[in-house]
Amino acid sequence: MTFNDDAQLGGTTARRRGRGTMVAGGVGGVGVLGLVIVLINVFTGGQLGGLLGLDGSGGDPQAGEAVIQDCETGADANARDDCRLVFGQKSIDAYWEQRVEGYRPAQLIIVDQQTSTQCGTASNATGPFYCPPEETIYVDPTFFALLGSQFDATVGPLAQLYVLAHEYGHHLQQLTGVFDRYPSNGSGPASNGVRTELQADCYAGAWVAGAADQKDANGVPYLKPPTAAQIRDALAAAATVGDDHIQQETTGRIDPERWTHGSSEQRQRWFTTGMNEGPAACDAAFRVSGDDL
Repeated sequence: MTFNDDAQLGGTTARRRGRGTMVAGGVGGVGVLGLVIVLINVFTGGQLGGLLGLDGSGGDPQAGEAVIQDCETGADANARDDCRLVFGQKSIDAYWEQRVEGYRPAQLIIVDQQTSTQCGTASNATGPFYCPPEETIYVDPTFFALLGSQFDATVGPLAQLYVLAHEYGHHLQQLTGVFDRYPSNGSGPASNGVRTELQADCYAGAWVAGAADQKDANGVPYLKPPTAAQIRDALAAAATVGDDHIQQETTGRIDPERWTHGSSEQRQRWFTTGMNEGPAACDAAFRVSGDDL
């Protein structure tokens, strides 16, 4: 999606954190397997600290934290991945504040190299994720270039915002008690894990459909309506992280009983459902039979 160049951010709670972040004059704190882990983790909100041998115990998680700078206008968001995420946060929060009673924004952390969290270490090797106990989304913008170069995936502006909006879908699930009502019950095509991910895809699609209606303090829409090409880009990104596609690329066979996130077709379809029917339609992810997911 494209931001209006003259849209104004008007302040943000987003922060930059990591070993390369400059604060008060100081500095804060892949092979094939790593790339497979990236695909498994992206859009999932999962915590891969244990899988990666990382427990998040790398010192003060807020060490090296700084306010996001030089992201003031929509033109900045169109030019830089980090500013795009910061402006995306503003639009997504505005969208859900109008629709969810008692909504509270998630914290967005732009990761520079890596940082510790309560859910493990965040970096471009773990991909974007949502950490429920912190109600925080972590994204290293260099992840998008990594995904594009290693997997021949087109990760354009809307695909990047889709990643962010999907993680916000997990934040909604945290706020509304979905994680408590539908705890992990193992893998499989009808598992709670798959339903959770498809609902988050649906929420992302709902935001995309309404994103152009969100405006800055001066009444300027943050975003222009998405083009057909941009929507195709987002759908292609969803297909890239389908369980069947990941399994085919990494093992040469598809085993639905090991699915935790849904097939490529399902992820595309639930995104489209949200975009066409709105957020209320996303509740069906936990009502329909496995055959209808």
